[in-house]
Amino acid sequence: MDVVSREVDALPIFCLNSITTSEFSKLVDELLAEYSDNQELRSRYGEIISTQEVNINVKVSKPIIDKIDRVLAKHYGFTDEELDFIINYDIKYRMGREGEGDSDG
Repeated sequence: MDVVSREVDALPIFCLNSITTSEFSKLVDELLAEYSDNQELRSRYGEIISTQEVNINVKVSKPIIDKIDRVLAKHYGFTDEELDFIINYDIKYRMGREGEGDSDG
């Protein structure tokens, strides 16, 4: 996908002067600590080379991700319905849960 300058220029950005960076810093620190606490080292064995990889159980971090979504929604001026859509989309598609009674799922 190619992105052109008119698409970048049209990207809605909240006023950076209106944010408190400590609010975002605290949330980022919480998220990274959560990721650190919920990581697992796995070995992958191949015919030629074996590697170690870090896997993070992001599902455990859903509450802090929701906090981040709420702060961003406030700054972007999202409605409650828009925020609800984002959080529920996250549950259904990113967290791997199918909606109960969902005909397309």
